[in-house]
Amino acid sequence: MVWKLAEQQRNQFQLGLWAEKGKIGLAFECRGMFTLPNGAKRAPDAFWILKDRYYALSKEEREERFARIVPDFVIELRSKSDNLRKLQSKMSEYIENGVRLGWLIDPYERRVHIYRADQSVEVLENPQKVSGEDVLSSFELDLREIW
Repeated sequence: MVWKLAEQQRNQFQLGLWAEKGKIGLAFECRGMFTLPNGAKRAPDAFWILKDRYYALSKEEREERFARIVPDFVIELRSKSDNLRKLQSKMSEYIENGVRLGWLIDPYERRVHIYRADQSVEVLENPQKVSGEDVLSSFELDLREIW
């Protein structure tokens, strides 16, 4: 569990720095929570939302423990105790509910499962970096410390 926490912090740090620099969206860590349109309450390891969408919520809605908003991007980091199939199901649920891009990072298999709307899951084997594509323009997560 300590290992997963350290890796989450690295992922969040990289995403948070990029978000501050770009100023078009907000990065949240695992304590951030939201409610999907299907009613599921979720708290991924990290996620990002366009500022315009986030601030379209009222102040009261933003302060709710589980705000009713779908992130644009999510990261889930598999830990030893996580069931891979359950995480894959959760990632599919994110996409089905409007998340535009999702990464399931599996440090044990050295794989990144990339989830996109209306596309098959892409699995990268031992990548050094993964790109945020058009959702997180110019963002790349450096995975070398995770592997």
